[in-house]
Amino acid sequence: MTTISIKSYPVRREHAGHVNKGPKLNLKSGYVDLSHGSGGRAMAQLIDQLFLENFDNEWLSQKNDQAMIAVSTGRMVVTTDAHVISPLFFPGGDIGSLSVNGTINDIVMSGAKPLYLSASFILEEGLRLSDLQKIVISMANAARDANVAIVAGDTKVVERGKGDGVFITTTGIGFVPEGVNISGSNAKPGDCILINGYLGDHGVAIMAQRNNLKFSTDIQSDTAGLHDLVMKMVEAVPGIHCLRDPTRGGLATTLNELAIQSKAGFFIDESCIPVRVEVASACELLGLDPLYVANEGKLVAICASDDAKTLLEVMRSHPLGRHSAIIGEVTADPRQLVQLRTRLGGMRIVDWLVGEQLPRIC
Repeated sequence: MTTISIKSYPVRREHAGHVNKGPKLNLKSGYVDLSHGSGGRAMAQLIDQLFLENFDNEWLSQKNDQAMIAVSTGRMVVTTDAHVISPLFFPGGDIGSLSVNGTINDIVMSGAKPLYLSASFILEEGLRLSDLQKIVISMANAARDANVAIVAGDTKVVERGKGDGVFITTTGIGFVPEGVNISGSNAKPGDCILINGYLGDHGVAIMAQRNNLKFSTDIQSDTAGLHDLVMKMVEAVPGIHCLRDPTRGGLATTLNELAIQSKAGFFIDESCIPVRVEVASACELLGLDPLYVANEGKLVAICASDDAKTLLEVMRSHPLGRHSAIIGEVTADPRQLVQLRTRLGGMRIVDWLVGEQLPRIC
């Protein structure tokens, strides 16, 4: 085993271990102010009484300027992601759980086991401490569900009107098991394309919340950590060629990315793609295409056709994959196009997303 160090929460040494002796944070009715980012006692109290209280583990409790973690020999995966979603709280989740799940999902798309996270917070002056507490608790719960430790982080405070509440940047570390080689460049003609459930839930839930739209039924974000589902998929089919989570830009953009990486074409069948009636109706009303709407708990899997039935059964046996489906196949196309057979039997090219359907989605 070797060790690596990554930056930890900066607690001033003269206050480390003593910040709880000062005034308690007013987590019920208090607000973030500039002193919480000053590096002094108020900042130490915020870190100790909120972040350390909820993220507590053997690395954070040392209160160093970095975390020294043991790493296995083999292939390490590192990813980083920034989260600027608006609103901070939405049906089915919040920026806290989203920041953890999103980073974990990026790690596991390589077939890796996620182990550690770091988190950097940019807080806006005037943010309610009660809202920040909800976000931190949500992050802690999502990390524990994935058996991942938040081992390091940083906190900054910006003036009122400069930060829109809170921005969170997370970095994740994981390790890939031997014999697993999953990459966006591995798709081969004849492979099957699978997805683990309904598309567009996250994007439509955010849009409805942001614009105060009312639908006949509540649409919940699909935000979820996919670590357990992917583990079972890799155990059953170690030879999975590609995994990718279709977040911003949705399924259409993801397939175009994979087509370029693999230098192949992709053919999908609209009648096989699962979309909730409510989401399809909302997209029709708003002039959107569900193929381009963001997801936060979905994955695209590409595997050899001989493995597709086994993989589909494993996916459908998991709570996050009950509505999984085979939606198409990889083709030998030097143009590297993504093509869709419509429900009416016609064909159209599914091109890259142009512009932004909905900003601040994750």
